[in-house]
Amino acid sequence: METRDLSAIGEEILQMSRNELYLSLPYLDSALCALAFAPSQGVTGSVATNGETLYYDGAYLAERYLRGSGHTNRMYLHVILHCMLRHLRKKEGRDPELWDLACDMAVESILDGLDYACLGRGNAPPLRQRWYADLRREMPVLTAEGIYRALLRNVSEEYERARLQREFFADDHGLWSPQSREDKERSERQDKNWQGMSERTQTGLETVLAGRAAGGEAICEQIRVANRDDVDYRAFLRRFAVHREVMAVDGDAFDYIFYAYGLQLYGNMPLVEPPETREEKRIEDFVIAVDTSMSTSGETVRQFLACTYAILRSTGTFTRKVNIRILQCDDQVRSDVVVHDLEELREYMENFQLTGGSATDFRPVFDHVAALQAQGAFASLRGLLYFTDGMGIYPQKRPPYDTAFILLAEPPVGIEIPPWAIRLVLGDRTLEDAALAEGIPMERDADDLSELPQL
Repeated sequence: METRDLSAIGEEILQMSRNELYLSLPYLDSALCALAFAPSQGVTGSVATNGETLYYDGAYLAERYLRGSGHTNRMYLHVILHCMLRHLRKKEGRDPELWDLACDMAVESILDGLDYACLGRGNAPPLRQRWYADLRREMPVLTAEGIYRALLRNVSEEYERARLQREFFADDHGLWSPQSREDKERSERQDKNWQGMSERTQTGLETVLAGRAAGGEAICEQIRVANRDDVDYRAFLRRFAVHREVMAVDGDAFDYIFYAYGLQLYGNMPLVEPPETREEKRIEDFVIAVDTSMSTSGETVRQFLACTYAILRSTGTFTRKVNIRILQCDDQVRSDVVVHDLEELREYMENFQLTGGSATDFRPVFDHVAALQAQGAFASLRGLLYFTDGMGIYPQKRPPYDTAFILLAEPPVGIEIPPWAIRLVLGDRTLEDAALAEGIPMERDADDLSELPQL
C-alpha cells in the first residue's frame, strides 16, 4: 500500500477516534478538536505532538485500529490529556526519561479509571494496579509531578525503569523539548492556549456538567492541579503578622525637603529629626497545627516546620518574645508545645517527634484553641495554620481568627473545605523553593535536622 494511502487512512482513523470520544466525553469538546493532523515527520511506530499538531505514522495507526478502535481512541485521548495537563512545558529541568514516564503513568491512571466502551479496555494489568496502589498511599491525586518524585526515590534500577516504560508507553515525547527560538515561542503560545482550554473544561466540570459528566472526576482532579497557580509561601506567612511599634529609625516618616532646607538654612541643624520608632508587621500570637493521622508523612511534616521556622526567622517578623503554640492532632490533640522565642523553636525542631496515627478530625484543635483563648493564653491571636492532607472532619462555625489549611496536594473532588477557611495548596516545588531560598536541604535523613540554619 502506498504511503499516500496510509496517510489518508491514518487521518481518517484519527477523525473517527475524535468523534467517538466526543460522544462519550462532551466536556472535552474544544480540547479534542485542538490538534491538527499531519503525517509522520520522523515519527515511526507511534504518534507525537508538539502541542499544535498531532503527527502520526499511518501504518502504525492502521495496525492498531485493526486490533480494535478502542486502542486508537485511547491513544488519542492519551495525547490530548498530556496537552491539557500541560506536561509538555514542565519537562525543563527534570530527568527527561523519568518525567516522560511519570506523565504517561499519570495519564494512564486517568484512562484506567474511565469506564467507557469506546476506550475498549477492562481492568488494569496487575503491574499497573500495584503501582497505582503504592502511589495513592503517598498522594490523593496521581499527578505527574508527584509520580516523578516517587520515581526518583523508588526507581533506581534500569531494568525496573525500562519495564515501566514498556507498560505505560503510548506516544512519542520527542517533540516536547523545543530546540530553536521559534519553537520555544510556539511552545509558550500553545501552553497558554491549552491552559485556557483546561480552565474552561474545569469550570464546565465543576458547574454546568457537575453530576452529569460520568467519569469526569478523575480528569477534573488532574486539571485542578495543573491549573493551580504557584504560591509564594514566604509572602503568605506575613499575612498573619500584626502591626507593632519597634525601636528603629523610620526613614520614610519625615519630609526630606524640610530636612534638607534646615541643613541649608542653619548649617548642621535639620528641621525634622527622623522618628526613632516605626510600625512593622510582627508575629506575636500564632498557632501551628499538624495533622498526625496515618495519611501524613513524618518527613514531610519536618520539612514544613523547618521551612516555616526559617522563613519566620529570616523575614524579620518575630518580636523578641512570641507566643506560638505548636499542636499535633489526629482525632484528638496529642501534643501542645509553647514557644516563646527563636531558641525554643530551634530546640523544638531539633527534638521534634511525630505523635498520633489515628483518623483525622480537625475539631479538637479548634476546641483546644478556644479553651486557651478563654483562659487568656493569647493577647492577640491573628491566625492558625493547619498542615494536613485536607481529608477529615471540619468544624461548622468560623473561628474568630484567620485559619489556613496548608495542603501539599490537591484533595479529592469530594472533599469540601469550609468557605470561611483559607485553602492553600502548595505547588509541588513551592515548599522546596522556599526551603532552598532559606538554605534548607529538603532531602535528608528523617531524623537529621542538624542542617537547619544556625541562629
